Amino acid sequence: MTTRLKPDNADQVVDAVKWAASEGVPLELVGGGSMRTLGRPLQTEHVLDISGLSGVLLYEPEELVVSALPGTPIAELEAVLAEKGQHLAFEPPDLSALLGAADAPGGNRRGTLGGVVACNLAGPRRIHAGAVRDHVLGLSGVSGRGDAYKTGGRVFKNVTGYDLSKLMTGSYGTLSALTQITVKALPRPETVRTLLLHGLGDADGIAALTAALQTPYEVSGAAHLPAAAARRSAVPDVSGAGGAVTAIRLEGIAASVFYRLEHLPARLGPAAANGVTELGFPASDRFWREVRDVASLIPADTLVWRLSVPPAAGPAVVAALDDLDPAGSLFDWGGGLVWLALAPGAKEDGGAAAIRAAVKSTAGEGHATLIRAPGSLRAGVPVFQPQPPELAALTGRIKQSFDPQRALNPGRLYADI
Repeated sequence: MTTRLKPDNADQVVDAVKWAASEGVPLELVGGGSMRTLGRPLQTEHVLDISGLSGVLLYEPEELVVSALPGTPIAELEAVLAEKGQHLAFEPPDLSALLGAADAPGGNRRGTLGGVVACNLAGPRRIHAGAVRDHVLGLSGVSGRGDAYKTGGRVFKNVTGYDLSKLMTGSYGTLSALTQITVKALPRPETVRTLLLHGLGDADGIAALTAALQTPYEVSGAAHLPAAAARRSAVPDVSGAGGAVTAIRLEGIAASVFYRLEHLPARLGPAAANGVTELGFPASDRFWREVRDVASLIPADTLVWRLSVPPAAGPAVVAALDDLDPAGSLFDWGGGLVWLALAPGAKEDGGAAAIRAAVKSTAGEGHATLIRAPGSLRAGVPVFQPQPPELAALTGRIKQSFDPQRALNPGRLYADI
């Protein structure tokens, strides 16, 4: 029987972790529950539910800084920022539908700030604004030893010594339980427009995105949807295009956006020969939410892989996997982020060996993460990219330093971490 510990404050988190460490009882960290199936499945009898630590503690719009408790729903935080014309520029995705948590009882559809930071999840604007860890100013948390700590500050210049904020961001709750998070807010763009190029193959589409990103026109989104993905879009100009769609987002002050809209097509060469159309608002907003959240653009009931590769290599990696008969794919981050869907019975290992071999042989570098799969498969194959021996040893030493009793999310990243 699962025991759920639900602290109301940071002191109670300390007590819970100290108890777990002293008794040798591992804890599963849970916030909103929207990303509970992201990573290796955990075998724990006790859950540390931090959803009760919720709310915005400090917001200084003039200083572009906001502090909140980890259980604060992303939707709530975004609503607070929107009242002052600001947002989280790293565009946190909503993976609840992709991971099957959207309709889970008690689930938080958009997830929580703590979950987004713990998993370092950023959306299409990452190519322009950076990753989540680039926006985290400071953290408070409790290590697996039960020790409370605070790292960073309210502005970047206050960050001295070891930058634990970056270490904890993306650690999937395996090093500490977060109790407070301070992040940077930025002004929302005044105007958003999207250029659509039509009918390009994967390689030509990525080449067009590369050309756009190399201009001085401050592209904030660059995605390529093969024909099958484009047909799934709820945006009529995309689903009705009759083929692949390559999208380039421009945003900012209206005069600047319209100037860039006028001049960018000329920098794309033959890629614009099949025609260029424009998405205004709110169609642009809706389209980029689809790209951000992925689920609606790929078939349901498939295995989903997330590949991070050099942008120019993305199409070649997908082409090298034709034997797996992919059920769908799409490219974000100018081609550097590839979402790949496979039929559940594609391979006994879910295509892990073939995919990672293709990434290594075709791209030369990169990594592949199994995002959506049954628990039995996630337990049987490496969900995250296997680490070289030296890096694995370092990862183990860090885990030992922060959580020697393996009290927090043991095995979520790797079987022995």
